[in-house]
Amino acid sequence: EVSAEPHTEMKSFLILSWLLCVRAEGPHEGIVIAGCSDTDAEEMYGLDGEERWYADFKNHRGVIALPKFADQASYTGFYELAEAQHELCKHNLAADRRAYKNPPPELDAPHSTIYTRNRVELDVENHLICHVSGFFPAPVSVYWTRNDQNVTEGTSINTPYPSKDGTFTQISTLKFTPQQGDIYSCTVQHPALEQPLTRVWDVEQDQPGIGPAVFCGLGLTVGLLGVATGTFFLIKGNECS
Repeated sequence: EVSAEPHTEMKSFLILSWLLCVRAEGPHEGIVIAGCSDTDAEEMYGLDGEERWYADFKNHRGVIALPKFADQASYTGFYELAEAQHELCKHNLAADRRAYKNPPPELDAPHSTIYTRNRVELDVENHLICHVSGFFPAPVSVYWTRNDQNVTEGTSINTPYPSKDGTFTQISTLKFTPQQGDIYSCTVQHPALEQPLTRVWDVEQDQPGIGPAVFCGLGLTVGLLGVATGTFFLIKGNECS
C-alpha cells in the first residue's frame, strides 16, 4: 500500500486533515477526514468516492454508512479514537487562532440541484434529492418545504463528503408521495451565502385530455367516408361501362 503524505489545511474555525492512499493491487483510492469547529466535529472514512464510516458525535457512536448487503469492514475502537482526535483538534484550533490572530476564513458558496430518485407517478412514494456541492467549510444546513410549509418528517442528510478540489458535497433526501399541484423546495444555508439558496420542484403530470381523442376520431371518420365515397363511384363507373 502506497500512501501520500497527509495534507493539513487550517482555517480560523475549521481544521481538516486529509489522507489519500492508492492501493497497489487495484485502482482504489481512500480518504480520511477529521475536522472540528466551535460547534461541529467530523471524522469520516471513505473509499473510491463512497462514504464507509463516520463518527456520530451527537449520539456518541460510530456509523457504518454502507448498506447491509455490502462487504462490511470492522471499525472496532474507531469512535473512541475519533473522540480523542476531536479533543486534540479543538486544542490545535485554539492554538492556531492565537498564532494567526484569528484570520477570516476562506469561504466557497454552495451550488444545489433538486430532482427525484424515481420516475414520478401520482400517489406512488418517491424521494426528492437535494444535491449540494462546491462549498467550504462544511457542513451546510438544508430545509424542506411542501406548499410553503416546513417539512421535517421523512428527511435525511448525509455527512459532508470531500471533493478533490477541497470543497464538500452533501445530499439531503425527502420521502414524499406526489400529489398533483404540490410544490416542494429545498433551502440551503451556509456562511458563504448572503441569502439562503432555494431550489423549487413541483408535481406536474398532465393527464390525457379529450381534445386529441376527438380530433383523432374525427379524422378517422372523415377518412372512412372518403374511402366509402370513392368505392361507390368506382362501382358506378364499372356499371356504366
